[in-house]
Amino acid sequence: MPSGSPESEQASEGRVEAAYRYLRNAILSNDLPAGFQAAENEIATQLGMSRTPVHEAMARLQEEGFVQILPRKGILVRALTPADLLEIYDVLIALEGAAAELLAAEADRALSSTLAELQASTDAMASALRTDDLDAWRVADERFHDMLVAGCGNSRIKRMIATVAGQSHRARRLTLHLRPAPINSATEHQAIVDAIRSGDVAAAGEAARAHRRHARSQLVPILKRINFRQL
Repeated sequence: MPSGSPESEQASEGRVEAAYRYLRNAILSNDLPAGFQAAENEIATQLGMSRTPVHEAMARLQEEGFVQILPRKGILVRALTPADLLEIYDVLIALEGAAAELLAAEADRALSSTLAELQASTDAMASALRTDDLDAWRVADERFHDMLVAGCGNSRIKRMIATVAGQSHRARRLTLHLRPAPINSATEHQAIVDAIRSGDVAAAGEAARAHRRHARSQLVPILKRINFRQL
């Protein structure tokens, strides 16, 4: 017979999720920078948890490429290299292009809320660029890409992108003030929205892919130029 009640299993899953989110957010914000190392029991003590949920959270983070689990030593926060970023953007280019095509193919259906969210994020990006508020731009940009994927209706695309989106956000956050001002980003997003709204499947897919290719062309050289071990 299975051990533990459904309630206890649910509580355990909640602790794993809490540990995962705490560590992931700390890595994304660079509070836990590349090269940071800590023992499993140290993290568990800090979070006020047993080692089991922390271990499971660390396993998820290793699968997503954020950390490396070191036997008997805990975790090491991994650096993000140019080669990593190239692979990540290969995934984003293909899958976000597919997501945009799916949305455009369903443009005549109940997509008004998704389109409204995409348009609102695009408008927020444009507004942030006018005031040189790069942090507000980043938030709106991330919201746009999250909604593009969430709204396409394909749960597998959503899950596959989730495995690399965090690393993409990490790179963009840490290079935000090193890259050229993203003056064309809102225009590129608007092209995606317009193609989806008009039901032009080919144009929507190509606009989404071109946008990610442009971002890749800016970020990868920065990682090559700076000491990317800090990322």
